[in-house]
Amino acid sequence: MVKTFQAYLPQCHRTYSCIHCRAHLANHDELISKSFQGSQGRAYLFNSVVNVGCGPAEERVLLTGLHAVADIYCECCKTTLGWKYEHAFESSQKYKEGKYIIELAHMIKENGWDN
Repeated sequence: MVKTFQAYLPQCHRTYSCIHCRAHLANHDELISKSFQGSQGRAYLFNSVVNVGCGPAEERVLLTGLHAVADIYCECCKTTLGWKYEHAFESSQKYKEGKYIIELAHMIKENGWDN
């Protein structure tokens, strides 16, 4: 059985994929920071992602203060991956708006990584 994804990232780029179904999630060039904490451990902040659906936004108190966030999930296997920052209430956190957190527990590196 062949799985069809909504979007394929170029083979020549290092990518991050869903660890559960291998759907492409993000190009390494879209990585902003590796210094984030998700609900299940370490997480990365990305500028943009693919093959990801978004739930409704809700206000949550996170480590860096109050944010409006929406859970994101893999469009292929429906696993919750992290969240999207919809709104930051503190001015120092505004850079996160429109960005995505994906937890390391849900992604794998593919294409051209040095082992």
